[in-house]
Amino acid sequence: MSAADNVQHTTPEQAAEKAAVLIESLPWLARFRDQIIVIKYGGNAMVSEELQDAFAQDIAYLRFVGVKPVVVHGGGPQISHMLDRLAIPSEFKGGYRVTSTEAMNVVRMVLTGQVNPQLVARINAHGPFAAGLSGEDAGLFGGRRRGVVIDGTEHDLGAVGDVVRVDPQPVLDQLAAGRIPVVSSIAPDLDNPGQSLNVNADAAAASLAIALGAAKLVVLTDVAGLYADWPRRDSLVSHITASELRELLPTLESGMIPKMQACLDATLGGVETAAIIDGRQPHSVLVEIFTEQGIGTEVVAQ
Repeated sequence: MSAADNVQHTTPEQAAEKAAVLIESLPWLARFRDQIIVIKYGGNAMVSEELQDAFAQDIAYLRFVGVKPVVVHGGGPQISHMLDRLAIPSEFKGGYRVTSTEAMNVVRMVLTGQVNPQLVARINAHGPFAAGLSGEDAGLFGGRRRGVVIDGTEHDLGAVGDVVRVDPQPVLDQLAAGRIPVVSSIAPDLDNPGQSLNVNADAAAASLAIALGAAKLVVLTDVAGLYADWPRRDSLVSHITASELRELLPTLESGMIPKMQACLDATLGGVETAAIIDGRQPHSVLVEIFTEQGIGTEVVAQ
């Protein structure tokens, strides 16, 4: 028996099914070709080898079909692991990591020195496209320190801030060169030259999406989407307007608020759609962008 005899041939039914999937993507390929899509990457999708590879394939696929993906990443699990290894205590207030000067050095080391080049390498396994950037590079981000209000009291968070200024030119230059920018979520402190801030990657991705005039923001997270009445599984919301989300926001779990706030800010800032999707599902990025039903929760301005 020859090797050819062992090949599993596609049945007509399987061929039709595969063709239907490809054809379903056609209007979305037309819609997003030459458009910028910002994808915030983090959570469980970042720590599983299988999911890392699937994400890298998705991003490479977008580039090959003519979309202009921009990746913004955090690295909470990796930061926590390194702080533990170095016996530096971790503390969270209102969903934000309290970041001392010592911890900030670790944040920079992990995000820019570990997570970013690893992600760039995974994407580049599929083609020489990805290029690493930090929010500190060429004035990409500018940040200001922020605290957090808990039960009416303001709490200091240390070297934690909001992105208050974006110069998209470093990212636009990479896109013009045919590259995939991969951006770590650190910002120079505008009020304290020479110091940097740990900024929320969801909010940073939204700010960058607005500045780039992106067609879509996609936020990967560790749940299936937005639940109107958590933990009722049947309350998953597939589509919501910005005004509806604004009303719902104060009732959400604290960990969900920054992600949904990012989607709200993006749509109010001119990004046509924003979606929060389950990064635990392989290839969830492609399903969200190239299918009619999508996956997770989509936010639209109107």
